Amino acid sequence: MRRWRWLLAVLMSGTLAACGNGSAGDENVLTVYGAPHGELLSAMVDTFTRQTGIKVRIRPGADSELANQIVQEGKASPADLFMTENSPAMGLVNSKGLFARVDDATAAQVPDQFVPSDHNWVGYAARSTVLVYNAHVLPSNQLPASIMDLAQPPWQGKVGIAPSGADFQAIVSAVLALKGRPATQQWLDGLKRNAKIYSNNIAILKAVDSGEVPAGISYHYYWYKDRAAGGAGSRNAQLKFFGNADPGAFLSVSGAGVLASSTKKVQAQQFLAFLTSKTGQQVLADSKAMEYPIVRGVANPKLKPMSELDPPAVDPATLNGPEVIQLMQQAGLL
Repeated sequence: MRRWRWLLAVLMSGTLAACGNGSAGDENVLTVYGAPHGELLSAMVDTFTRQTGIKVRIRPGADSELANQIVQEGKASPADLFMTENSPAMGLVNSKGLFARVDDATAAQVPDQFVPSDHNWVGYAARSTVLVYNAHVLPSNQLPASIMDLAQPPWQGKVGIAPSGADFQAIVSAVLALKGRPATQQWLDGLKRNAKIYSNNIAILKAVDSGEVPAGISYHYYWYKDRAAGGAGSRNAQLKFFGNADPGAFLSVSGAGVLASSTKKVQAQQFLAFLTSKTGQQVLADSKAMEYPIVRGVANPKLKPMSELDPPAVDPATLNGPEVIQLMQQAGLL
Protein backbone atom coordinates (compact mmCIF):
# COMPACT_ATOMS: atom_id res chain seq x y z
CA MET A 1 0.00 0.00 0.00
CA ARG A 2 2.83 2.36 0.87
CA ARG A 3 4.46 1.74 -2.52
CA TRP A 4 1.26 2.66 -4.36
CA ARG A 5 0.81 5.84 -2.32
CA TRP A 6 4.30 6.83 -3.49
CA LEU A 7 3.41 6.04 -7.10
CA LEU A 8 0.27 8.17 -6.88
CA ALA A 9 2.34 11.06 -5.55
CA VAL A 10 4.84 10.92 -8.41
CA LEU A 11 2.07 10.61 -10.94
CA MET A 12 0.54 13.81 -9.60
CA SER A 13 3.91 15.55 -9.67
CA GLY A 14 4.32 14.87 -13.39
CA THR A 15 7.96 13.82 -12.97
CA LEU A 16 7.32 10.10 -13.42
CA ALA A 17 4.51 7.97 -14.76
CA ALA A 18 3.58 4.48 -13.72
CA CYS A 19 3.77 3.04 -17.20
CA GLY A 20 5.39 3.87 -20.49
CA ASN A 21 3.95 4.54 -23.93
CA GLY A 22 6.69 2.62 -25.67
CA SER A 23 10.26 3.12 -26.77
CA ALA A 24 9.22 4.78 -30.02
CA GLY A 25 7.39 7.65 -28.27
CA ASP A 26 8.64 11.07 -27.19
CA GLU A 27 12.37 11.23 -27.87
CA ASN A 28 12.82 13.11 -24.61
CA VAL A 29 11.19 10.43 -22.45
CA LEU A 30 12.75 7.13 -21.35
CA THR A 31 10.72 4.12 -20.21
CA VAL A 32 12.32 2.19 -17.36
CA TYR A 33 11.13 -1.14 -16.05
CA GLY A 34 12.38 -0.60 -12.53
CA ALA A 35 12.32 -2.44 -9.21
CA PRO A 36 14.52 -0.23 -6.98
CA HIS A 37 13.06 1.44 -3.91
CA GLY A 38 10.76 4.28 -4.92
CA GLU A 39 12.33 7.07 -2.88
CA LEU A 40 15.82 6.36 -4.21
CA LEU A 41 14.77 6.00 -7.83
CA SER A 42 12.66 9.17 -7.61
CA ALA A 43 15.61 11.18 -6.28
CA MET A 44 17.95 9.87 -8.99
CA VAL A 45 15.43 10.52 -11.76
CA ASP A 46 14.69 14.05 -10.54
CA THR A 47 18.39 14.95 -10.59
CA PHE A 48 18.94 13.34 -14.00
CA THR A 49 15.98 15.20 -15.50
CA ARG A 50 17.16 18.53 -14.12
CA GLN A 51 20.60 17.97 -15.62
CA THR A 52 19.57 16.65 -19.03
CA GLY A 53 15.93 17.57 -19.65
CA ILE A 54 15.25 13.87 -20.31
CA LYS A 55 12.19 12.59 -18.47
CA VAL A 56 11.76 9.06 -17.17
CA ARG A 57 8.64 6.91 -16.97
CA ILE A 58 8.69 4.04 -14.48
CA ARG A 59 6.93 0.72 -14.87
CA PRO A 60 7.34 -0.62 -11.28
CA GLY A 61 7.43 -4.26 -10.24
CA ALA A 62 9.48 -7.01 -8.63
CA ASP A 63 12.82 -8.08 -10.12
CA SER A 64 11.70 -11.47 -11.42
CA GLU A 65 8.29 -10.20 -12.55
CA LEU A 66 9.81 -7.50 -14.72
CA ALA A 67 12.61 -9.72 -16.03
CA ASN A 68 10.12 -12.34 -17.18
CA GLN A 69 7.94 -9.65 -18.76
CA ILE A 70 10.90 -8.31 -20.74
CA VAL A 71 11.79 -11.83 -21.89
CA GLN A 72 8.18 -12.40 -22.96
CA GLU A 73 8.04 -9.06 -24.80
CA GLY A 74 11.41 -9.66 -26.45
CA LYS A 75 12.31 -7.17 -29.18
CA ALA A 76 8.82 -5.66 -28.92
CA SER A 77 9.37 -4.45 -25.34
CA PRO A 78 8.50 -0.78 -24.78
CA ALA A 79 11.25 -0.57 -22.15
CA ASP A 80 14.41 1.42 -22.82
CA LEU A 81 16.12 0.30 -19.59
CA PHE A 82 15.78 -2.37 -16.94
CA MET A 83 16.78 -1.73 -13.30
CA THR A 84 16.78 -4.24 -10.46
CA GLU A 85 17.40 -4.44 -6.73
CA ASN A 86 19.37 -7.72 -7.14
CA SER A 87 21.39 -8.94 -10.09
CA PRO A 88 20.05 -12.47 -10.89
CA ALA A 89 17.10 -10.93 -12.77
CA MET A 90 19.59 -8.98 -14.88
CA GLY A 91 21.25 -12.29 -15.70
CA LEU A 92 17.97 -13.74 -16.94
CA VAL A 93 17.40 -10.87 -19.39
CA ASN A 94 21.04 -10.96 -20.43
CA SER A 95 20.90 -14.71 -21.11
CA LYS A 96 18.29 -14.00 -23.80
CA GLY A 97 20.55 -11.49 -25.55
CA LEU A 98 18.23 -8.55 -24.83
CA PHE A 99 20.76 -6.01 -23.52
CA ALA A 100 22.92 -3.57 -25.48
CA ARG A 101 26.55 -3.36 -24.36
CA VAL A 102 27.25 -0.62 -21.83
CA ASP A 103 29.34 2.28 -23.12
CA ASP A 104 32.99 1.74 -22.21
CA ALA A 105 33.25 5.12 -20.49
CA THR A 106 30.33 4.21 -18.21
CA ALA A 107 31.69 0.77 -17.35
CA ALA A 108 35.05 2.39 -16.55
CA GLN A 109 33.40 4.49 -13.83
CA VAL A 110 32.53 1.35 -11.84
CA PRO A 111 34.90 -1.00 -9.99
CA ASP A 112 35.28 -4.34 -11.80
CA GLN A 113 33.49 -6.30 -9.07
CA PHE A 114 30.26 -4.47 -9.89
CA VAL A 115 30.41 -4.92 -13.67
CA PRO A 116 29.60 -8.31 -15.22
CA SER A 117 32.39 -9.69 -17.34
CA ASP A 118 30.46 -9.21 -20.59
CA HIS A 119 29.72 -5.50 -19.83
CA ASN A 120 26.09 -5.87 -20.94
CA TRP A 121 24.80 -4.12 -17.82
CA VAL A 122 26.32 -2.29 -14.87
CA GLY A 123 25.89 -2.10 -11.11
CA TYR A 124 24.96 1.16 -9.45
CA ALA A 125 24.39 0.21 -5.75
CA ALA A 126 25.30 -2.63 -3.41
CA ARG A 127 23.86 -4.35 -0.34
CA SER A 128 25.89 -6.43 2.10
CA THR A 129 24.58 -9.74 3.35
CA VAL A 130 24.54 -9.81 7.16
CA LEU A 131 23.37 -11.86 10.10
CA VAL A 132 21.02 -9.75 12.23
CA TYR A 133 20.92 -11.11 15.78
CA ASN A 134 19.44 -10.36 19.19
CA ALA A 135 22.38 -9.60 21.47
CA HIS A 136 20.33 -10.43 24.59
CA VAL A 137 19.49 -13.91 23.31
CA LEU A 138 22.60 -14.74 21.31
CA PRO A 139 25.98 -13.64 22.74
CA SER A 140 28.55 -12.57 20.17
CA ASN A 141 30.81 -15.52 21.10
CA GLN A 142 28.07 -17.88 19.88
CA LEU A 143 27.72 -16.35 16.42
CA PRO A 144 28.48 -18.55 13.40
CA ALA A 145 31.83 -18.14 11.70
CA SER A 146 30.22 -18.70 8.29
CA ILE A 147 26.75 -18.40 6.85
CA MET A 148 27.14 -22.05 5.86
CA ASP A 149 27.12 -23.01 9.57
CA LEU A 150 23.44 -22.08 9.81
CA ALA A 151 22.54 -25.39 8.17
CA GLN A 152 24.08 -27.33 11.07
CA PRO A 153 21.96 -28.95 13.85
CA PRO A 154 22.87 -26.41 16.61
CA TRP A 155 20.96 -23.76 14.64
CA GLN A 156 17.64 -25.57 14.50
CA GLY A 157 14.87 -23.05 15.21
CA LYS A 158 17.39 -20.24 15.70
CA VAL A 159 17.52 -18.50 12.32
CA GLY A 160 14.94 -16.65 10.24
CA ILE A 161 14.91 -16.47 6.44
CA ALA A 162 12.60 -15.02 3.77
CA PRO A 163 12.94 -17.59 0.95
CA SER A 164 10.26 -16.07 -1.28
CA GLY A 165 12.13 -12.75 -1.50
CA ALA A 166 14.56 -11.72 -4.23
CA ASP A 167 17.09 -10.72 -1.56
CA PHE A 168 17.45 -14.20 -0.10
CA GLN A 169 17.42 -15.78 -3.55
CA ALA A 170 20.31 -13.52 -4.58
CA ILE A 171 22.26 -14.69 -1.53
CA VAL A 172 21.59 -18.30 -2.51
CA SER A 173 22.86 -17.50 -6.01
CA ALA A 174 26.15 -16.36 -4.47
CA VAL A 175 26.42 -19.56 -2.42
CA LEU A 176 25.82 -21.52 -5.63
CA ALA A 177 28.49 -19.57 -7.53
CA LEU A 178 31.03 -19.99 -4.72
CA LYS A 179 30.29 -23.47 -3.38
CA GLY A 180 28.73 -25.34 -6.27
CA ARG A 181 25.44 -27.19 -6.62
CA PRO A 182 25.89 -30.13 -4.18
CA ALA A 183 27.04 -27.91 -1.29
CA THR A 184 24.28 -25.39 -2.00
CA GLN A 185 21.62 -28.09 -2.01
CA GLN A 186 22.96 -29.46 1.27
CA TRP A 187 22.91 -25.95 2.77
CA LEU A 188 19.35 -25.34 1.65
CA ASP A 189 18.24 -28.72 2.99
CA GLY A 190 19.75 -27.76 6.34
CA LEU A 191 17.97 -24.42 6.33
CA LYS A 192 14.71 -26.18 5.58
CA ARG A 193 15.18 -28.13 8.83
CA ASN A 194 16.49 -25.22 10.88
CA ALA A 195 14.92 -21.98 9.71
CA LYS A 196 11.77 -20.12 10.65
CA ILE A 197 10.13 -18.67 7.56
CA TYR A 198 9.21 -14.98 7.26
CA SER A 199 7.61 -12.94 4.51
CA ASN A 200 10.43 -10.42 4.12
CA ASN A 201 13.51 -8.89 5.74
CA ILE A 202 11.53 -6.32 7.71
CA ALA A 203 9.58 -9.15 9.35
CA ILE A 204 12.88 -10.90 10.13
CA LEU A 205 14.28 -7.76 11.78
CA LYS A 206 11.17 -7.37 13.95
CA ALA A 207 11.22 -11.05 14.93
CA VAL A 208 14.89 -10.88 15.91
CA ASP A 209 14.41 -7.64 17.83
CA SER A 210 11.50 -9.11 19.81
CA GLY A 211 13.38 -12.33 20.59
CA GLU A 212 11.00 -14.48 18.56
CA VAL A 213 14.04 -15.88 16.75
CA PRO A 214 17.69 -15.30 17.77
CA ALA A 215 19.05 -14.47 14.32
CA GLY A 216 18.17 -13.98 10.69
CA ILE A 217 19.75 -13.65 7.25
CA SER A 218 19.21 -10.21 5.76
CA TYR A 219 20.82 -7.25 4.03
CA HIS A 220 22.51 -4.51 6.03
CA TYR A 221 20.29 -1.58 5.09
CA TYR A 222 17.10 -2.76 6.81
CA TRP A 223 18.81 -2.37 10.19
CA TYR A 224 20.46 0.93 9.26
CA LYS A 225 17.20 2.41 7.98
CA ASP A 226 15.36 1.40 11.14
CA ARG A 227 18.09 2.90 13.34
CA ALA A 228 18.02 6.13 11.33
CA ALA A 229 14.25 6.31 11.85
CA GLY A 230 14.53 5.96 15.62
CA GLY A 231 15.28 2.26 16.08
CA ALA A 232 11.78 1.11 17.05
CA GLY A 233 12.31 -2.25 15.37
CA SER A 234 16.02 -2.74 16.06
CA ARG A 235 16.74 -1.74 19.67
CA ASN A 236 17.87 -5.23 20.61
CA ALA A 237 19.29 -6.17 17.21
CA GLN A 238 22.90 -6.04 16.08
CA LEU A 239 24.62 -6.95 12.82
CA LYS A 240 27.34 -9.47 12.13
CA PHE A 241 29.29 -8.84 8.92
CA PHE A 242 30.85 -12.20 8.07
CA GLY A 243 33.86 -10.90 6.11
CA ASN A 244 36.71 -13.29 5.25
CA ALA A 245 35.34 -13.69 1.70
CA ASP A 246 32.61 -15.90 3.15
CA PRO A 247 29.43 -16.42 1.08
CA GLY A 248 27.73 -14.62 3.97
CA ALA A 249 29.72 -11.49 3.09
CA PHE A 250 28.25 -11.42 -0.41
CA LEU A 251 27.64 -7.95 -1.84
CA SER A 252 24.48 -8.00 -3.94
CA VAL A 253 24.56 -5.60 -6.88
CA SER A 254 21.62 -3.49 -8.01
CA GLY A 255 21.88 -3.44 -11.79
CA ALA A 256 20.81 -1.38 -14.78
CA GLY A 257 21.01 -2.08 -18.47
CA VAL A 258 19.88 -0.66 -21.81
CA LEU A 259 17.54 -2.85 -23.85
CA ALA A 260 18.89 -3.71 -27.30
CA SER A 261 15.42 -3.05 -28.72
CA SER A 262 15.33 0.56 -27.46
CA THR A 263 15.11 3.28 -30.09
CA LYS A 264 16.58 5.73 -27.58
CA LYS A 265 19.89 4.08 -26.80
CA VAL A 266 21.80 7.38 -26.70
CA GLN A 267 19.52 8.81 -24.01
CA ALA A 268 19.38 5.48 -22.18
CA GLN A 269 23.17 5.26 -22.10
CA GLN A 270 23.18 8.80 -20.70
CA PHE A 271 21.02 7.57 -17.83
CA LEU A 272 23.43 4.69 -17.11
CA ALA A 273 26.33 7.12 -17.18
CA PHE A 274 24.50 9.36 -14.69
CA LEU A 275 23.64 6.48 -12.30
CA THR A 276 27.30 5.53 -12.08
CA SER A 277 28.72 9.07 -12.04
CA LYS A 278 29.87 10.75 -8.84
CA THR A 279 26.82 13.01 -9.02
CA GLY A 280 24.40 10.09 -9.27
CA GLN A 281 26.24 8.13 -6.62
CA GLN A 282 26.17 11.11 -4.26
CA VAL A 283 22.37 11.16 -4.61
CA LEU A 284 22.45 7.56 -3.41
CA ALA A 285 24.83 8.36 -0.55
CA ASP A 286 22.67 11.28 0.61
CA SER A 287 19.40 9.36 0.40
CA LYS A 288 17.61 7.43 3.13
CA ALA A 289 18.10 4.16 1.22
CA MET A 290 21.24 3.27 3.24
CA GLU A 291 22.61 1.24 0.33
CA TYR A 292 26.27 1.37 -0.64
CA PRO A 293 27.45 3.71 -3.40
CA ILE A 294 29.89 1.74 -5.50
CA VAL A 295 32.12 4.30 -7.22
CA ARG A 296 35.39 5.38 -5.67
CA GLY A 297 35.32 8.63 -3.76
CA VAL A 298 31.63 8.47 -2.75
CA ALA A 299 30.53 6.96 0.57
CA ASN A 300 27.77 7.14 3.15
CA PRO A 301 29.59 7.80 6.45
CA LYS A 302 26.71 6.23 8.41
CA LEU A 303 27.52 2.78 7.01
CA LYS A 304 30.31 0.36 7.88
CA PRO A 305 33.02 1.29 5.35
CA MET A 306 32.91 -0.86 2.25
CA SER A 307 36.69 -1.28 2.53
CA GLU A 308 36.10 -3.28 5.75
CA LEU A 309 33.51 -5.71 4.35
CA ASP A 310 35.86 -8.22 2.66
CA PRO A 311 33.24 -9.81 0.38
CA PRO A 312 33.87 -12.86 -1.82
CA ALA A 313 34.73 -12.26 -5.47
CA VAL A 314 31.63 -13.10 -7.51
CA ASP A 315 31.17 -12.22 -11.17
CA PRO A 316 27.59 -10.87 -11.30
CA ALA A 317 27.22 -12.48 -14.74
CA THR A 318 27.52 -15.95 -13.18
CA LEU A 319 24.56 -15.63 -10.78
CA ASN A 320 21.92 -18.10 -11.94
CA GLY A 321 18.41 -17.19 -10.80
CA PRO A 322 16.50 -20.06 -12.48
CA GLU A 323 18.85 -22.70 -11.03
CA VAL A 324 18.46 -21.15 -7.58
CA ILE A 325 14.68 -21.41 -7.84
CA GLN A 326 15.03 -25.06 -8.82
CA LEU A 327 17.31 -25.84 -5.88
CA MET A 328 15.06 -24.03 -3.42
CA GLN A 329 12.03 -25.90 -4.72
CA GLN A 330 13.86 -29.19 -4.29
CA ALA A 331 14.62 -28.22 -0.70
CA GLY A 332 10.97 -27.37 -0.07
CA LEU A 333 11.69 -23.68 0.59
CA LEU A 334 9.52 -22.54 -2.32
